[in-house]
Amino acid sequence: MATASKELQTIPAGGTRDFVASCLDDRGGILRLAPCWVPRSFLQPGRRLRLDPKDLCACGLERGGIDERWFSSTIPAANEGGVHDEGHSYVVGRNERCLLKDAIEELGRQIIGDRVWNKYKKSPVFGKFFDNMGPIPHHMHQSRKDAALVGLEPKPEAYYFPPQYNNVGNNFPYTFFGLNPGTTKRQLRRCLETWNEGDNGILDLSSAQRLKPGSGWLVLPGVLHAPGSLCTFEPQWASDVFAMWQNVVEGRVVPWSMLVHDMPKEKHQDLDFIIGQLDWEANVDPQFHQHHYLEPVVASGSAREGFLDRWIVYGRIDGEQLFTGKELTVQPGAKCTIKDGGAYGLVCVQGHGRINKLPLGAPAIIGFHELTEDEVFCTESAAKAGATFENISHSEPLITLRYFGPEANPDAPEIGAYNRG
Repeated sequence: MATASKELQTIPAGGTRDFVASCLDDRGGILRLAPCWVPRSFLQPGRRLRLDPKDLCACGLERGGIDERWFSSTIPAANEGGVHDEGHSYVVGRNERCLLKDAIEELGRQIIGDRVWNKYKKSPVFGKFFDNMGPIPHHMHQSRKDAALVGLEPKPEAYYFPPQYNNVGNNFPYTFFGLNPGTTKRQLRRCLETWNEGDNGILDLSSAQRLKPGSGWLVLPGVLHAPGSLCTFEPQWASDVFAMWQNVVEGRVVPWSMLVHDMPKEKHQDLDFIIGQLDWEANVDPQFHQHHYLEPVVASGSAREGFLDRWIVYGRIDGEQLFTGKELTVQPGAKCTIKDGGAYGLVCVQGHGRINKLPLGAPAIIGFHELTEDEVFCTESAAKAGATFENISHSEPLITLRYFGPEANPDAPEIGAYNRG
């Protein structure tokens, strides 16, 4: 697309419904979205998001480099000093745009379907790429009960490491998960008590898993994790709640405020309360790998048919299917129609083609204000009717990642399915 995002006119209040309805009619129930870039001041970007290097600090040096791209997001990023729409995705037309959040508020049933709209009155999930040169601090995301104490939502999440975005592993392609079996709360408490005395040693109580492109993990609320340096596709609950438990990472200091950021103010020095926010049994689970590790499972297609659709995110959290994800590969010159159980966000990671009649392609480099043809949101009705994917290349596969909201795919596999012959 030739138009830059900054040149688009933002639809004024009251005009969203007609604009979005027109986009849906023109595009067969599929919305084109603009890239949504998010900086993180306490991390170093991994430089694999295909963002133009000159735009790495487009939000300002004081905000830090851009290390995340959010997909189909309807929530703000929890960043101090962020602009009013930071973290929000925009629906784009030829010369206009509107927030996806506003579009769903106006046409929620038509976009995300009756079932999800009736229960949540919003889109409860979104996706992202996060891409760092080194590891993220050992941290966790609060449970629904604990997040509600400060008026927030929980943040269960899942990871998939797309090979197309991981030509290099960067500094530390390993992730620490949970706590070693046998760890005591007294040992963990000592890590908090010594916060201002140098490295608090929390990683001494945990073990790292080597990260492999083409695999992934399911991460529950209350579980400590220190994501490594692979570029990661992350379907997640629509929340940015967190608590950082590691005080020094690669020599960078993490302040106490990042630990208690999303806890009641009167509990900011209550160590028992802070430790109590962890899901202790899940953290010290001796079978953590078996209960959280993901590898792709074929959903449909074959080499003979010219396409392969694979589950890359699956499993339940507290008995609920909160999100799922698929990777679709269409061979050169092939075409397929894929029916899904619910609305989804999609990003193209390799190749060029079409979804229905809409161009779809993976860019080599993206300017901060540039629009792309790699991201769309497919409405529930269009997903259930079946979206047609066509690879127009004679030499390169068309590969897309898509993620779904709650209970969209009752036929999705359960954890461990990749290992069952």
